[in-house]
Amino acid sequence: MQKKINIQNKRARFEYELLDKYVAGIVLTGTEIKSIRLSKASIAESFCEFNDRGELFVVNMYVEEYAHGTYYNHKPRSERKLLLNKKELRKLRKEVKNVGLTIVPLRLFINDRGLAKIEISLAKGKKLHDKRETIKDRDNKRNLDRIKKSYR
Repeated sequence: MQKKINIQNKRARFEYELLDKYVAGIVLTGTEIKSIRLSKASIAESFCEFNDRGELFVVNMYVEEYAHGTYYNHKPRSERKLLLNKKELRKLRKEVKNVGLTIVPLRLFINDRGLAKIEISLAKGKKLHDKRETIKDRDNKRNLDRIKKSYR
């Protein structure tokens, strides 16, 4: 049984207010998928953008070179195409262009069929005071859980 691959972008939940979530497929080469199956990838600094033909790409996603790959190995930081329905792509492009929202990857995982998928979200950037509020809420929840635990 293979282990579950679940690479997350924890920073995105702090930096952005998440609106809509989508699950997209990724176009990968052989050595890229092998590295992802070994959990040698990061989506911490990555973001998504459209090219001139209306295709969605994830930019700055890091996939470490495969150890046993020879000259067939891939570049660690290259643009990788995302696969979504035309209707979803049209909606995302309209939101990004008109409203000024961004698309950030949240989670990279391998589904039951062995295919690499990425969960992306339409997001709105948070201001400094929103981030402070998030930190305050998180600290309050942690303290409340600590108090509940001591009474058990």
